Amino acid sequence: MANVLVIATHNRKKAGEMVQIIQARFPGLEVRTLADYPSAPEPEETGTTYAENAAIKSESGVKATGQWCVADDAGLEIDGLEGAPGLYSKRFGGEDLPFPEKMALILNALEGMPPESRRARFRCCVSFSAPGVATETFEATCEGSIADAPRGQGGFGYDPIFLPDDAPGRAMAELTAEEKHQISHRGKVLAMFAEALPRLIGSA
Repeated sequence: MANVLVIATHNRKKAGEMVQIIQARFPGLEVRTLADYPSAPEPEETGTTYAENAAIKSESGVKATGQWCVADDAGLEIDGLEGAPGLYSKRFGGEDLPFPEKMALILNALEGMPPESRRARFRCCVSFSAPGVATETFEATCEGSIADAPRGQGGFGYDPIFLPDDAPGRAMAELTAEEKHQISHRGKVLAMFAEALPRLIGSA
């Protein structure tokens, strides 16, 4: 087992969620984040897919830390908005626009549309990179729909307006952390990554 695995993100909430999920599976593994490497850059996400953006971040992390790194890229895809905000979820409405205002833009855009237009999914891709080893990626989704209004105080990002199919009647932001990890896109893809981790680090 690796001595150190770095979550290659400066996003504290995302990093905390990923650390919690991975350490629950590998309690003896030392998991760090880019907060432990203040000089590590935040690379520009120039990819055209989630997998490309995740790989950009994990490979940048390896260059900055010299450690084995994992990174993710995720987005909310809404059927009635032709899959938007999708790959640009973080930048939707402007990168500096707070998420409550991003969610308000989405709810306004969906107003008056039929229920099927509110079908949506979170999609997440996780990428693992290590020195001298080809990057490998994993992908998972969480199906659901968009609520009429934000609900709940948990999670982050678009969680208050996403109603996952696997938790009927509740928004993602109304779930406990443990409940969310069981059904979320990030929880699912990190479970896939965890299954593969012994093989991945064995080849690194």
